[in-house]
Amino acid sequence: MSETPYLAGRLLVAMPGIGDERFERAVIFVCAHNDEHAMGLTVNRPVDGLTLSDLLKRLGVESDIETPDDLVLFGGPVERERGFVLHTDDYVSEPSSLPVGEGLMLTATRDVLEAMASHKGHPRKAVMALGYAGWGAGQLEHELRENVWLTCDPDEAILFGDDHEHKWSRALAKIGVSAEHLSAQAGRA
Repeated sequence: MSETPYLAGRLLVAMPGIGDERFERAVIFVCAHNDEHAMGLTVNRPVDGLTLSDLLKRLGVESDIETPDDLVLFGGPVERERGFVLHTDDYVSEPSSLPVGEGLMLTATRDVLEAMASHKGHPRKAVMALGYAGWGAGQLEHELRENVWLTCDPDEAILFGDDHEHKWSRALAKIGVSAEHLSAQAGRA
């Protein structure tokens, strides 16, 4: 990854004691980040009892394959009824799919759901999320200065894996941090 002040394509890992239960132990993939805003999807919070298969049926998306019983994720508290699919770049829907990281795309249109329910042209890996996490101008930078988040590079197991319970500790381990050694007290040196 290039050295940039922006975090698009990286993971945010919540510090203990973040002070907002919606983000306690959250792992968020940052899809967009610039001077004006940041947007990301929480990748370790499944919506209770809602599978991709259920959602496709509810939306009337016809499937010609047996769709996996992957859980739909709670992407964040903003626009919770809006769906986003984070997927590998082997599927692209022009002009709907946006590159969001190395080998990764974000698509928020029905055509990606139809592709996921088909034996042809579906992405190799994909995860569906409802809602997103958003920050206004300078808000994420402020939270980073206040040690609310740690950052690390993503990997497919964290982004697309189904072991949601351990994604937070696995993301911490990627940067050499053990959850047992973290303090809920924020501060700066």
